[in-house]
Amino acid sequence: MLEEVERWLADRSWSAADRPLDQLLDRKRAAGTTVSVVLPALDEEATVGAIVEVIRRELIEGLPFPLVDELIVIDSGSTDRTAEVAAKAGARVVHRDEILPRLPALPGKGEVLWRSLLATSGDIVCFVDADLRDFSSAFVSGIVGPLLTEPDVQFVKAMYDRPLGDAPGQGGRVTELVARPLLNLHWPQLAGFVQPLGGEYAVRRSLLERLPFPVGYGVELGLLVDALHTVGLNALAQVDVGVRVHRHQDGQALGRMAAAIYRTALLRLSRGHLVRPELTQFERGPEGFVPRTYAVDTEERPPMLDIKEYALRRVA
Repeated sequence: MLEEVERWLADRSWSAADRPLDQLLDRKRAAGTTVSVVLPALDEEATVGAIVEVIRRELIEGLPFPLVDELIVIDSGSTDRTAEVAAKAGARVVHRDEILPRLPALPGKGEVLWRSLLATSGDIVCFVDADLRDFSSAFVSGIVGPLLTEPDVQFVKAMYDRPLGDAPGQGGRVTELVARPLLNLHWPQLAGFVQPLGGEYAVRRSLLERLPFPVGYGVELGLLVDALHTVGLNALAQVDVGVRVHRHQDGQALGRMAAAIYRTALLRLSRGHLVRPELTQFERGPEGFVPRTYAVDTEERPPMLDIKEYALRRVA
């Protein structure tokens, strides 16, 4: 590991318990900083309501001064009761297609995160996946904390244990097989991140609006790499928030995720284009293995500062 990364691990890796909630509220009140929490959601009726309820109870309503100013669920086309459950729990629900309607929406999580910048106004934007179980509000307060107490920090990732069934620490298979080798080989300054692909991170809006967003599974790696090149390693940090329990993807879904992440890395290494942005996988059918070919996410959205609607809102 680079000496620079060893120093970074000592200086920029914390625990959620390092910053008590009352300290964060004092800093937030003094600075007048606003915080938006965004949950991108697609068919998450089983978990999204509980997450919203915990955030509202512990970080908004149960405090003398709210830590979270906006709590928004962005529904990207759910066919279940995700929107209804989230609204009933107290979130503002916005459909992805209602944001920037002049641009037809592309499928993918990154598309939702990118559009969320137009649906929110907080100085700090905190992303939380909507499929978490046994959710703790430390997932929010922990990663928002350094942005309220450390002026030089601009991007904070959550780190945690990821059990796979009854096996502790066995989750994050795409991280270990794809993302971590890529980062160690090509961006060794980022080798200290425990969960580089985790969906829980908080970022200053002033940085997010300057970054391009891969529209699909590559968004987390893309944002992390681009943030490194934009603001430098010392502006990045991570916070231990405990254990993350969520729904796990099957092997073929992980393959598609891995392909998108690899493509995102290749684009940043060469700024070129894939010759064949497709991935063929195999499923056993009644007469043997059947090939299924899927498109690999190849679209990216430009920095939000380049979007005229966002620029007009800033002027207004």
